[in-house]
Amino acid sequence: MTRNPQEQPRDPEPLRALTLDRLRRRTSMKWRTHPDDVLPLWVAEMDVPLAEPVVRAVTDAMELGDTGYPAGTSYAEALAAFAGKRWGWDDLAVERTAIVPDVMLGVVEMLKLVTGPGDPVIVNPPVYPPFYQFVTHLDRRVVEAPLGADLRLDPQVLKDAFRRAVAGGGRAAYLLCSPHNPTGTVHTAGELATVAALAERYGVRVVADEIHAPVVAGGVRFVPYLSVPGAERGLSLMSASKGWNLPGLKAALALAGPGAAGDLARMPEEVGHGPSHVGVIAHTAALRDGVPWLDAVLAGIDENRRLLTGLLAAHLPGVVHRTGEATYLAWLDCRALGLGDDPAQVFLRRGRVALSPGPDFGTGGEGHVRLNLAASPEVITEAVRRMASALT
Repeated sequence: MTRNPQEQPRDPEPLRALTLDRLRRRTSMKWRTHPDDVLPLWVAEMDVPLAEPVVRAVTDAMELGDTGYPAGTSYAEALAAFAGKRWGWDDLAVERTAIVPDVMLGVVEMLKLVTGPGDPVIVNPPVYPPFYQFVTHLDRRVVEAPLGADLRLDPQVLKDAFRRAVAGGGRAAYLLCSPHNPTGTVHTAGELATVAALAERYGVRVVADEIHAPVVAGGVRFVPYLSVPGAERGLSLMSASKGWNLPGLKAALALAGPGAAGDLARMPEEVGHGPSHVGVIAHTAALRDGVPWLDAVLAGIDENRRLLTGLLAAHLPGVVHRTGEATYLAWLDCRALGLGDDPAQVFLRRGRVALSPGPDFGTGGEGHVRLNLAASPEVITEAVRRMASALT
């Protein structure tokens, strides 16, 4: 299911609402890691004002002193309603959900439930760098199943990785990134059904990171992993964090398929004490009342995707860019520019624009950079101009 054109946003252009001077007053990672002469287009934070329903909900909580511990299922109920309207997924079972501190900590807890120390966890590089960091910190072993040349899942590569992972007789998990970060690939229903079939065949447990699910381009259909046939033993993590720019208000949901309900029930009670109660309030308000704002942001990201394509053709024709179907991130192949394995360092040093280094994303990341499109068109334009100037 794609966006409802009848949902009219209150603020039609959130990505144009804030000046650079105002943004530089922020104290988050994006704006404090580099000096003020650097344009930060790296970490996944959006340059937008918050959705008014979120601001109102958090303000009301502050006025009430409602800053205790989280309780109840309001977040899960809001997500279920959103999933039904947005994705046509009417089977999100609130009783098979649990709040967790955030998506990656939720991933860790799910992996604890279905694997043990030293067990393999399959990932699809190039992929979100914390997949490597959190998995290895958990004392699990990363097994790579690289994306194909088309930046999509390769069933044969995945099959081979599954076979290798279970060859020793231990438990194995597959950490699926859906939609995929950094490429912006949206996996089709057929691709996900193939994943589910392979997972069942080899006894691999699927844990899907679906944090970018709300951030999908116009006309593209997102398919929740747990909605496909054969995914009954799957686990998923979802959050309003990326869609509504709420990473500083920690909260996420773990979801279990019917065959994984028992696993989720084994999650220690104390994990549910980790999310921020105010974060739960904010995420719930976003899902319930912030959809018009989300649509306005997605329209701006769609425009920025087209803008970036034109700017690269005009100023950096050597850069290869396949326009993503989701996320607000662009994966740029800079190998033809001759800048080595880590072009981000060159663009930062010579052009004063901060991008995410490709090598951090694992195999296939060499010579690439990731660029954050959730900025004003003026900032995107200036960033590409600076990147081009770094080559002279």
